[in-house]
Amino acid sequence: MRGGPGQLLAGRYRLTDRPEPLRAHAVDERTGESVLLGALELPGLLSAGQDPEKAAAAQADRLVRRVAAVGSAAPVAHPRLLRGVGAFVEGELLWTVEERPAGRTAADLLVDGPLPPYRAAELAADLAGALRALHAAGLTHGAVTAESVLVCEDGAAMLGGLLAGVAEEALAEDLGGPGGRRRYEVRADLVGPVAERWPLDGGPAGDCWALGVLLQRLVTGRSPYPERDVPELVTAVRDGRREPSVVCGPLASLVERLLQPDPALRPTAEAVRGELAELLAGAPEPVDGERSAVVRATRAEAPAVPRPRRPGGGSGARGSARKGGDGGDFGAGNGAKPPRIPPSLWGPLLVGGVFVLLALGIAAVVLFAG
Repeated sequence: MRGGPGQLLAGRYRLTDRPEPLRAHAVDERTGESVLLGALELPGLLSAGQDPEKAAAAQADRLVRRVAAVGSAAPVAHPRLLRGVGAFVEGELLWTVEERPAGRTAADLLVDGPLPPYRAAELAADLAGALRALHAAGLTHGAVTAESVLVCEDGAAMLGGLLAGVAEEALAEDLGGPGGRRRYEVRADLVGPVAERWPLDGGPAGDCWALGVLLQRLVTGRSPYPERDVPELVTAVRDGRREPSVVCGPLASLVERLLQPDPALRPTAEAVRGELAELLAGAPEPVDGERSAVVRATRAEAPAVPRPRRPGGGSGARGSARKGGDGGDFGAGNGAKPPRIPPSLWGPLLVGGVFVLLALGIAAVVLFAG
C-alpha cells in the first residue's frame, strides 16, 4: 500500500510508520491504543448476470461480517490472546485490526537463531493456554505461525492473527468455492508455503498440529517439513516426510505426538499446557552466555576458600599433604594442628636455655660464697 506516517484509515486508524506492502502499525484515535493493520487484496468476483461493482461490494460486506462474527465470539481480555478489534474495507483492500502491545514476533526472534528448548517451552505453554480458551469458545485459530506470535517485553507470548487468518480462509472460499482445486490454488497464493498453515485436518486438532510444527521451528530454527513451494510441502505433510522430532531435545516426545497424522492421537491444547508446565517445573536454571561470562569472572576474582576436611581424613586430594616426608602427622591433609613452635627453632632455643641456666648457676654460687 501507499502512504506513510500520519495517514488516516477508516477515519480512525492513524499510521505511525511507513507501512509494509500489506501491513501497517497505527494508533486507534478513539482509544489511543497501538494496533496492527493487516490487509488482503480483494479481486472482484466475476459473477454472471451481476454488476462487477455490486458483486465486489457484496463480497467485501460478506467478508467483513464473517471476520466480525469470529472476533465477537473470541474470548475477551484473555491474557494470552491478542484482541481482534475489527475489520473494514478501503479501496480494494480488506483490513483486519488487532491490538499490538510492544514486543517482537517469534519470527523476528528466530532471525537471531533458534531458541533454547526450555525457552521455547515457555512460549508454547502460553500459546497452548490461548488455544485452549479459543477451543473452549468453539473457535479454531487456523493461523498459528511464528508471524502470529508476539513475544512481549515481559517475555510472555501472545497469540494473534486470528482475524487475519479468518479473512484469508474466507477469501479463499469466496474465490475458489468450498473445496476443490480452485480453492487450493487460491489458498496457496494467499497463505504460501508455511508449514503451520497446512495441517491434514482442521479444528482444534489442526491447531495443535500447527503448534507442534511451530515448537520444532522455535527449537531448530527451521520447519520440520520442506517449504520450497506449496505442492512439495503439502505432499510431505500428507506422506509424513519430515525431520525427526528428536532434534527437539526434551520436547521431542511432545512434538512427536503433536505431529501424529491421526488427530485422535494428538494431545489437546489443555494437555499440552499441562505437560509443558510439568516440564518447566523441573527445568534447570537457564544460564546464557553473558551470565556464564560473569560467573567465570566472579570465580576468577574470588579468594581461594580451603576445602572442608573430611571426618577422620584429609581434603579432596588424598595423600597430597604428605609430600613433605619429615612432616609426618603435621601434614595439612590429616587434620592435626600445626605446632606452635616451628621445628627449625628448637636447636637455638635449647642452646639459649643452657646458657641461661649456666648464668643462673654462676650467679647463685657467687651469691652464697659472698
